[in-house]
Parts: sequence; C-alpha cells; structure tokens
Amino acid sequence: MTNIVGYARVSTREQNPEAQTAELRAAGAVRVFVDHGESSRIADRPQWSACLDYLREGDTLVIRALDRVAGTEQMAIELIRDLGRRGVRLRSLTEPFLDIDTSTPTGEAIVGIMAVLAQLRVATIRENTRRGLAHARAQGRTGGRPSVMTPERTAAAVQMRAQGHSIAHIAKVLGVGSSSVSRALAKADEDAEPTVSP
Repeated sequence: MTNIVGYARVSTREQNPEAQTAELRAAGAVRVFVDHGESSRIADRPQWSACLDYLREGDTLVIRALDRVAGTEQMAIELIRDLGRRGVRLRSLTEPFLDIDTSTPTGEAIVGIMAVLAQLRVATIRENTRRGLAHARAQGRTGGRPSVMTPERTAAAVQMRAQGHSIAHIAKVLGVGSSSVSRALAKADEDAEPTVSP
C-alpha cells in the first residue's frame, strides 16, 4: 500500500506550523512530520529523520516548498536523487516542477540539469564576489564587515593596555570581543612601528 506522507518545518519554536500541516493534509497526507525551530541546512533534524525512516517504496513525500527540507541547492539535489533511488516521489505544493519521477531517464536528466545549474550559480556568485573585491581593492577599499573597533575604541584599548589591563578586561569595558581587541592592538602596534629607510 502506498502512502502520501507530509513534512512541515518552521524555523522557530514560536512559529505555528498548522497552516503547513493543513495544506499537506488537504493534499492527501495521511501522516505529517513536523520540525520546530530547526534549520533546513541541518540534515539531521529529529522529525525529518523520522520521516525518512517512515517512507517506503511507492510512497509520495509532499512538502509545501523545497526550502522546508533542503537549505542548499546541493542538499536538494541529493535529496531528490536519494528519494528516487528509494522509489519515493517528491511533490511540492508550490513548485509543480518538483513532481519528478527520478527512476526514469527523463527524471534523472532533470535532476542532472538542476545540479549543473546549481554549480553554475555557485561559480557565478564566487566570480562576482572575486571581481567585486578586486574592484574594491583597486578603489582602496577592503571587503568584509566594518570593525567594531573604531579609532576611539582602539585608542582607549591602547591606553588601557599601557596601564597594564588584560585583553579580557579591555574587551569587557569596551563591550566588544577579546579577538576584536587583540586584532586592533596588533594593527596599532604594526602601524606604530617605525619604517626603516633603505
């Protein structure tokens, strides 16, 4: 006997999964597994693991959207392939293209195309990031988040260190992390070193 099995997930424990659950039951799910406060980037979610254990060959797994089960494109592709090998169909209520039978040559080809597109997207993001950083460097800017150690905080940290205070104490007084203080002091020391003329 084949079953329609549902899986729902909410990102925080405060969110209510009832709307997802109702949609899945309306789609024919005889059992719905629900994870609360679990990230889709973590594969080992309690109810997701239970759902995978429950599924049998010939079953259909119905979800509201792919992001409920997979936090990355690679995870999604691996999931679709794994379910296909097990003879389980995957159906998304909001993404009609996800009703794929990967046991057929056409279904496997579709998954292959998805994998290529995912790799292309990652490569494009990396290339755009590389170009953006190179352009920023050419303009005299560096990438990354601004440091929490403003010039004023750095000056205060240098003064407190000269008075014999520890990194941990300085960080506590300034309300920043010890690693931020250490990096700022190291840079201040480096900037203060006299340059030697050849």
